[in-house]
Amino acid sequence: MIDDLVSNEEIIQLARRKLAQGNWDYATGGSESETTMRRNRLAFDRIAFRPRVCIDVTNIDPSTTFLGTKLRMPVMLAPLGSMQTFHPEAAAGGAKAASEFGTFQVVSSVTQPSLEETAATGDFPKIFQMYIEGDWDWIADLIGRVKRAGYAALCVTADTSHYSRRERPLLSRWRPRVRLADYALWQKKLTWELLDRIKDEADGLPIMLKGVATAEDAALSVEHGVDVVWVSNHGGRQLDHCQGTMEVMGEVMDAVDGKADVVVDGGVLRGSDVAKAIAMGAKAVAIGKLEAWGLAADGADGVRRVLEILEEELIIAMALLGVTEIGHLGPSYVCEAEAVVAPHEMSAWVNKPVDRIL
Repeated sequence: MIDDLVSNEEIIQLARRKLAQGNWDYATGGSESETTMRRNRLAFDRIAFRPRVCIDVTNIDPSTTFLGTKLRMPVMLAPLGSMQTFHPEAAAGGAKAASEFGTFQVVSSVTQPSLEETAATGDFPKIFQMYIEGDWDWIADLIGRVKRAGYAALCVTADTSHYSRRERPLLSRWRPRVRLADYALWQKKLTWELLDRIKDEADGLPIMLKGVATAEDAALSVEHGVDVVWVSNHGGRQLDHCQGTMEVMGEVMDAVDGKADVVVDGGVLRGSDVAKAIAMGAKAVAIGKLEAWGLAADGADGVRRVLEILEEELIIAMALLGVTEIGHLGPSYVCEAEAVVAPHEMSAWVNKPVDRIL
């Protein structure tokens, strides 16, 4: 039973046993040397806590309000392409888990089932993520479908102007199910001017820009009326040799200057990571690999269990920091420190018995 598993490490091990090599490599790997992916984890490992004591922490509330919706905790499900690779429930499994738990699923435009079917799964609001895969008529039609389906926001991904070399799945001869020809033709044409046009067409639907990694682009996002600046390097799966996302949070927060909400992803594996990100100014974090691993382990129930374990870890971190509400976390609760383990996609777990290492 999935509910008998006590850590997300165990869920990942179950996912590994169920996934074919190529599917595992797609879920777990990054691009080229995987330097960006490792730096995502290293950036979290290099943040230490500054806990406060002698504070009544009898009641802990990890909930937050994001885009006008109350979330059970500030953790969303990131958009995942080809979710059917991990489990037959695909995006509907993620939607069911998010709805049952009480948080946003950000639905990828390159996964199954259709955006309408996924929107109809569960009662909780959802966000739709869009890649540019056609001309303006295609974009306008898609935005119309998103609005009619009742999505709470539109997320435009900006860091995929060219599909990357993800060598783990390449070595397994695993091929992505995304339409690479459409990426080559259309996604590279995404500009600030086109984003303005998308925002106008969305007509009040909040716009999130995913893939921001510099202060310069964060400032431009605000200038162009973006509602949510999403700090991301695609989980280390696009341009290699970038900084970790938590490394750039300081400059992004300064550039945004309170004029938009900030979301961050990349390397989030524990509830303590969530606390660190919120302390650095993020309104919420998004999980991608954990979502994929949970789905592979046991469909919607696996994703729900991932979220429950993260919530338990977050509540413990808050209590031991002396914080009773998520909004009370701030820069005074964290500081720079040296990492103590070598960074990799699993470096949040260092106590695996040798015979259980993935």
